[in-house]
Amino acid sequence: MFMYVFLFFKTGWEKKLQNAVYSELSVFPLPSHPAAPPEHLKEPLVYMRKAQGSWEKRILKSLNSMCTELSIPLARKRPVGEQKELLNKWNEMGTDEPDLSLFRPVYAPKDFLEVLINLRNPNYESGDSLSFRTHLGLIQVPLKVKDIPELKEFFVELGLTTGQLGIDDSTQVPPELFENEHVRIGQKVLTEQDSAAAQQYIRQGSPTALRAELWALILNISSHPEDILYYEQLKTNVIQHDLLVDSLIYKDVKLTASNDDYYFVFEDYLYQVLLCFSRDTSVLSHFAYNSASPPKSYIRGKLGLEEYAVFYPPNGVIPFHGFSMYVAPLCFLYHEPSKLYQIFREMYVRFFFRLHSISSHPSGIVSLCLLFETLLQTYLPQLFYHLREIGAQPLRISFKWMVRAFSGYLATDQLLLLWDRILGYNSLEILAVLAAAVFAFRAVNLMEVTSLAAAEAVLADLSTLKVMPLLQIFLFATVT
Repeated sequence: MFMYVFLFFKTGWEKKLQNAVYSELSVFPLPSHPAAPPEHLKEPLVYMRKAQGSWEKRILKSLNSMCTELSIPLARKRPVGEQKELLNKWNEMGTDEPDLSLFRPVYAPKDFLEVLINLRNPNYESGDSLSFRTHLGLIQVPLKVKDIPELKEFFVELGLTTGQLGIDDSTQVPPELFENEHVRIGQKVLTEQDSAAAQQYIRQGSPTALRAELWALILNISSHPEDILYYEQLKTNVIQHDLLVDSLIYKDVKLTASNDDYYFVFEDYLYQVLLCFSRDTSVLSHFAYNSASPPKSYIRGKLGLEEYAVFYPPNGVIPFHGFSMYVAPLCFLYHEPSKLYQIFREMYVRFFFRLHSISSHPSGIVSLCLLFETLLQTYLPQLFYHLREIGAQPLRISFKWMVRAFSGYLATDQLLLLWDRILGYNSLEILAVLAAAVFAFRAVNLMEVTSLAAAEAVLADLSTLKVMPLLQIFLFATVT
C-alpha cells in the first residue's frame, strides 16, 4: 500500500488530481439545496428561465425560416468528391469564396440587447415604488451587483500598490523593480504545475512568453494523444457532413475576423476550430449549469417523437454575429490546432456562454449590463444623465464590447491582459468595470455630444487604450 502511495506522489498524479478537482470547482456552481429541482442548477429564477426559453424559440424560428427560404437541409452527408476536396483544402479554407449572400446571422448583439431591455421580474411589476426604481438605465431587473467598495475588495490585486503587467512593465519602469521577479515567479509556478497558484499569479498579468502555458494550466488542458485523436475525429465529422450552421460560421468569419487588422491572418484556424466545435457533443455537458437548453431537431416525418430527436447543432450552440471573435485572440497564443481547440472549448464552457444567455449569474450578461449602468449612474451621474437625456443610453454603446469580451475592440496585447484577469478572478465582472472606465476616461468629450451618433463616434476606436491603467484609476483613484 505504501508503495502505491509513494508512486502516486512521485509520478505527479497527486498534482494532476488536485488540478482536476480545482478545475471542476472553478466551473460548476456551489451545491444547492438537496431538494432543489435540476432546473434550479441551470437558473434559479423562473422569469429568467422563461425569458431564455422565449429567446431560444426566436432563434430557432430564425434558423428554420432561413432553412425553408433557401431550401437547404439542416444537415446532409457530403458526396465523396466533396469530402476529398474539403480534406485537401483543410488548411486553406480561407481561400474558398462560397456564395454566402443569401445567408444572414441568426441574430446580432443589438437584437439580444432589446430582449434584455424588455426583461422584467413579474413580482415587481405591480408592487409599490421600490428603491430599485431609482435605477434609470435600460436594464430593469432587481439583481444584486457589486458596488465600488466590494469591487475593490474583489479585485484587490489590481490596487495601486501592487505590481501589474500592463503598467509596471512599460519602458519607463526598470525591469528589476517588478517585471524580472514576476517572470521568475511565473516560471516557478509552471514548474510546480499548480492550477490554483497559476490562477492567483495571473491576477497581476502574465508575461507574454509564459501566457500560453499558464492559461493551459489554469484551464487544466494538456496535449495527450487521446485529445489529438478526439480533435481528428471531430475533423472527420466535418469532412463527412455539411451543416447549415457551417455557412453561418463562414459568414461570421468573413464579416468579422477577416476584416480585422489583427486577426485576418488566422482565418483558416478560425474555420477549423469553429467547424469542429459545432460537432463536439462534449460541449452539451455545460448545459447542466447554463440557463440555455440545446436546440432539438427531428428526423424528417418524426416531428415531436422524442426517440427521433437529435441536438442541432451537435454541440447545442447556434453561432451569432461576432461569435468567431471568441476564438480569434487565442490564435496568437496557440498554433497547434488541437491545443487551440481545447483552450477555446474550455474558455467557452467556463466563460463565454454566459455572454449570450439570459441568467441571474453574477458573470451573466444581464448582471454585467446592470453593473455597468449602476457604476455609471452612481459614480458618474452627470455623464449618465447627460447621455440619457440626449437619447444616448450608455449601454447601447457598451453592450457590443461586453458581449464579445472586448475582442475586436482593444489592441490584442491589451485584450490578452484583460483576459488574464478574467481567468485569474474566474469572473467576467471586469468587463463591466472596464466598460465604465472607458466612459470615465472619455467623459469630457462625451459631455459635449448632443446625439447617440456623436457619442458612438467618440467611443468608436478603443484600440489605443491601455486597459490596466484605466481599470486601476477607475477603481482605486477616481471613484470613492
